[in-house]
Amino acid sequence: MPCGYCSQTAKKVLFLMMKIVVELALVGAIASVFIVAAQGRAAERAAEEAAGREYMRKLDELMAKAQNRRTLASWNYESNITNYNEEQMLQISLEVAEEQKEYWKETMSYLWHEYEDPDLKRMFKKYSELGTAALPEDLNQRLLTAISNMQSIYATATICDYKDRNKCDLHVEPDVTDIFANSEDPEELKYTWLEWHKAAGAPSRGNFTEYIQLDNEAAKLNGYDSVAEWWLSAYESDDSEDQFASLWSQVKPLYQQIHAYVRRQLREKYGENVVSARGPIPAHLLGNIWAQTWGNIEKFTRPYPNKPEVDVTSALIAQNYTALKMFQTAEEFFKSLNLSGMPDLFWERSIIEKPNDGRELVCHASAWDFYDGEDFRIKQCTTITSDFFFTTHHEMGHVEYYLQYKHQPIVYRGGANPGFHEAVGDVIALSVSTPKHLKIVGLLEDGPEDTESNINQLYKMGLDKIVFLPFAYLLDIFRYGVFRGTTTTRDYNCHFWRLRETLQGLEPPAPRSEDDFDPTAKYHVAADVEYMRYYVSYIVQFQFHRALCQLAGEYSPGDSDKILSACDIYRSQEAGEALGKMLQMGSSKPWPDAMEALTGQRNMDASGLLEYFEPLHEWLKRENERTGEYIGWEASNIEYCSDEQRMAMDEFGFNERLKKYAAL
Repeated sequence: MPCGYCSQTAKKVLFLMMKIVVELALVGAIASVFIVAAQGRAAERAAEEAAGREYMRKLDELMAKAQNRRTLASWNYESNITNYNEEQMLQISLEVAEEQKEYWKETMSYLWHEYEDPDLKRMFKKYSELGTAALPEDLNQRLLTAISNMQSIYATATICDYKDRNKCDLHVEPDVTDIFANSEDPEELKYTWLEWHKAAGAPSRGNFTEYIQLDNEAAKLNGYDSVAEWWLSAYESDDSEDQFASLWSQVKPLYQQIHAYVRRQLREKYGENVVSARGPIPAHLLGNIWAQTWGNIEKFTRPYPNKPEVDVTSALIAQNYTALKMFQTAEEFFKSLNLSGMPDLFWERSIIEKPNDGRELVCHASAWDFYDGEDFRIKQCTTITSDFFFTTHHEMGHVEYYLQYKHQPIVYRGGANPGFHEAVGDVIALSVSTPKHLKIVGLLEDGPEDTESNINQLYKMGLDKIVFLPFAYLLDIFRYGVFRGTTTTRDYNCHFWRLRETLQGLEPPAPRSEDDFDPTAKYHVAADVEYMRYYVSYIVQFQFHRALCQLAGEYSPGDSDKILSACDIYRSQEAGEALGKMLQMGSSKPWPDAMEALTGQRNMDASGLLEYFEPLHEWLKRENERTGEYIGWEASNIEYCSDEQRMAMDEFGFNERLKKYAAL
């Protein structure tokens, strides 16, 4: 090979090598630029997140003060209903709304969608919803006034006594409630039902219509199509409504068996001209003004009437229980689990009995968090009954939740989903109501613990827990339809009773029309309180109960000596520790995380409830088959919809939607 050729080749190789070196250097330089830029962007993002974190800390302090002011004003009004306190509550609510609006504007200036810290993003997302403060001040004032008016109508409504028409000072608590608890006169019950709904329901129709319109406007300003979607967003799932319907399909067969059994018992007591063999049950005969629980008819419908009655009310009275002693007993249960006792301010500032100074107040039992980490209260017009004994444990469960998550930022001080808060107190009450626990605290003497006594106890529980489910479910299905416009103003009462008949198997005691407005005769509708939380709570409390009972060693599947319905977690440190860990999370994580932390499940499931009531379910099926009872109900003969309304329900798809909700 000639030497010149070698030299030429060497030059080419050298040139190529130099070119590669230059190109690599260029690539390296470009890469360095990108690396420096990326490092700069990472540093910039880290700085932005640090600024966002500091802003959240300051916003948390501001929101705590704002929430404290608003809650104090609400407490002052609800514990002493006067024009002055109402004006103060409205004024402070508006002032806080305007403050929130200013905070919201600053919140939305942060690029929180780009943050990497999931906790920081979650806080910003929660604060990115302004609530009703998104409304212009004049519209927000109208909304608050409409709700306040409904609350006031409900709280101050009075009716005349059936036996003494000159006595016209009967309130829902305790007067109407006591009549339904004790009277077995169908005419007195019918009269009282009609008068209460006339006094507390119909006058709120105009306020309710305005409230719907304005609340929907607020929902749209927060990015939702209607308040229905706004409320559902708290459950953090796109298919929440399908989940609710699926839960109902699980428990519906058990409800139908209880319904059939109770209908027969009522028919035998009042006659077939009052209660038909195959129709819905008249709503005024079930021991409760709303027919949401039926426990007050247990005394004459009990499966085994010759078995000794678990009469907690008589025991409370005989042992000189006071409201204070009830509250101290409830506190002791939580302390036995190594959870927190009630702080000193709780005892100083709570209202646990109806004041005798003549003031009007909202007697509906409620628990209050004043967002300062120190002030927690209950407002309850306690009387010495078993219902209030268990209600006291329930309300204190709310306060225990407040105490456990008080270390969380304000934005996380809430239940993992709305149903969790309601379930906590109830899961305690499941233990408290067992004969085992009642014996421990001295409210029940030793008695037989056999199959028949257990069926009686489960039946009594079923009249509270099972029959409540369709009521809790339909109350918000009704409001979803109103918020979405599929139930219009002209159809309020018709659609409400269509739902009650279809889901509950109940009918009104007399014909209804659109001159009536029965939904706001229920406090939670009048007070703008989302109600699906109660439906969810009555399902998940049995999931919680099953998990806690297994931790306490009180329940073992298949062991007849350790059945779920007899479990009492009192004094179990293991159960208390697990419950406390879940409560401490507040709403800092999506609810499936909180559910999993306690139960190992990530979904809401009615199997725990069905396990609890399985012996009763089997007994009811045998008993209803023995007596030939019709399961389900035929259409009501009581008119509550006009022919025109019934045609429209088919035409506009109401009945099709109803089939989905009712698991038909």
